[in-house]
Amino acid sequence: MTAALILAGATNDGPFKEVSDASNEALIEINGRPMIDYVVEAVAEVPNIKRVLIVGPKEDLAEKYAEVEIIQNSGSILDNVEKGLNHLADEEEILIATADIPMITTEAIKDFISQCRQREADFYYPINSKEVSEAFYPGGKRTYIKMKEGVFTGGNVFLVKTKPARSSLPKAKQFIAMRKKPFQLAMILGLSFIFRFITKTLPIAAAEKRVSEILGMKGVAILSPYGEIGVDVDKREDMKAAEDLLLS
Repeated sequence: MTAALILAGATNDGPFKEVSDASNEALIEINGRPMIDYVVEAVAEVPNIKRVLIVGPKEDLAEKYAEVEIIQNSGSILDNVEKGLNHLADEEEILIATADIPMITTEAIKDFISQCRQREADFYYPINSKEVSEAFYPGGKRTYIKMKEGVFTGGNVFLVKTKPARSSLPKAKQFIAMRKKPFQLAMILGLSFIFRFITKTLPIAAAEKRVSEILGMKGVAILSPYGEIGVDVDKREDMKAAEDLLLS
């Protein structure tokens, strides 16, 4: 079986502060419901998932989500991932999702997990082609990366094998910490990797291989046909789009 970890630690001190008095971004309402509601609902209806854990503001969430486990968030997003992985240490694998993806559907998650079952790895990450993403959310601003096989955007869920994921977290934290140190980052990635990335000739398999080497656990990208898996609500214009899409 699979457990689910929903990350709901982001405080509402960014672009949504002027439109919502919610203390936490996960509690900002979309069509009269907190964003996290949609995520909990979608995850809970996945047949393989029998245990759900939220890492977030426990006092604000406890009464509303009495049917799931909740632990208090603190620190960075990776710190909260670590809290969740440690709490779910007895589970074989964990689906990790952010709370700001109200458009996520059970069907998208089921398809993602089904595709993961077809490949042997320690962690799985969904990607959408630009065509799929733009068809789902026309006019939406997404970050796209040109690879050898095409143009893609990343998703907002992961599937990880619990034991290797817990072991690799220190390496993940170290790698992310270097994002503001270009020289050190370049030394880790390698000049050949960087050249192929810059020239847009890097194959997805090569990216998978290098990231796996850096983290010390095998990772693969899963091409999802569901655009909702790659759309989060992180800008004010995304709120209106989410309201419209959820009503359609």
